[in-house]
Amino acid sequence: TTPSALEHFTVNFTITNLPYNSDLENPDSAKFRATQRVMNTLLERLLKKSSIGTSFHGCETTDFRYEPGSHRDETRVDAVCTYSKEPWAAPLDRVGLYHEVSNKTRGITQLGPYSLDKDSLY
Repeated sequence: TTPSALEHFTVNFTITNLPYNSDLENPDSAKFRATQRVMNTLLERLLKKSSIGTSFHGCETTDFRYEPGSHRDETRVDAVCTYSKEPWAAPLDRVGLYHEVSNKTRGITQLGPYSLDKDSLY
């Protein structure tokens, strides 16, 4: 059999109750690392319970950003998630996964203690 390949997909969303500050720009800051750990854990819990759960490997939050013109209490989150792509498996159903995530986040409004901008998930 052909071994599975690791595939990546990105997840982007905006948290509306995580005030952005310069510590979130610096990957070496304690604030960045602590927030990154929380985001990784929340995303992993969410995706392990999805249709890709058995092949899901994890997520790594890569960036916290402030969008010019947005509120300072909003922080944009970028993450890269990894799963095993089996040679016999269908391609990742991004639309289906989007709908699953939407359902598990109350219509893209809540991720753990965080409030989400319902129009921000990509």
